Amino acid sequence: MVAVETHGDVIHVTMASWRSRLARYSVSAYLVRGVLVDTGFPSIGGELARLLAERRPAAVMLTHHHEDHAGNLDLVARLGLPIAAAPATLAALRAGEKHVGLYRRLIWGSQRPFAEVVTPFTHDALHLLPAPGHSPDHHVVWDGDRELLFGGDLYLGTKVRVARPGEDPRELARTLRRMIALRPRVLFDGHRGLVPNAVQALTAKADWLDETIGRIDALTAAGWSRDAIRREVLGREEFTWWFTAGDLGRGVFVRLVCDGGQRRAPTNSSHASGQT
Repeated sequence: MVAVETHGDVIHVTMASWRSRLARYSVSAYLVRGVLVDTGFPSIGGELARLLAERRPAAVMLTHHHEDHAGNLDLVARLGLPIAAAPATLAALRAGEKHVGLYRRLIWGSQRPFAEVVTPFTHDALHLLPAPGHSPDHHVVWDGDRELLFGGDLYLGTKVRVARPGEDPRELARTLRRMIALRPRVLFDGHRGLVPNAVQALTAKADWLDETIGRIDALTAAGWSRDAIRREVLGREEFTWWFTAGDLGRGVFVRLVCDGGQRRAPTNSSHASGQT
């Protein structure tokens, strides 16, 4: 299913399959200034192809390599559309992911390693800006003239208590502060759609992350176990953890914060590292 709605001259494309709807997931792509931002997931490819034939975008910009956002890059490349993507994003897509959880294949479909030739593309008004945290290669698309931020998976919600391997909550908090400094008027999120009060929403998320990371750091320094920290700070695991076989969960969030803190801890310090 592909649904289309307009916000001014931005076309919001919501994509979902019956499997993704069962899991309560949909994905958003956007048509802006004749450019498609993200391509959706593999199992929606046929419907995306019909949309492309109807709307005829001039090019594509990718926020990151995850299959729900870049899953139809091979399709747009075969159509000859120029593509703007970070080198790390294209490298990840060409290498493919060796261990993809069954839940992701069920929800989004299977993505093969990308092997098409890419015609590079740049735009005078739309700019890919590095925004790591959700993934190392994550970028946003920034329309500075109109103060529009196409955030991919930058936001997702204020209090996202789950994470999966490859994320970096500390880096995400720093990225959010950089995006807030741009003073975006509107955020177009990769899953939640239009977020009108962009600065307020991003600030609330950054504040929650900073507070949550600080609590995890303090309890780690006090000698708490990671399971105890997870229960105290984020609560018990819910269905998502079971459905993903432990790939996406609250314990993963705690582990990523703790491991990130260990990597960044100064060697001459006897206490846990805080925000960097």
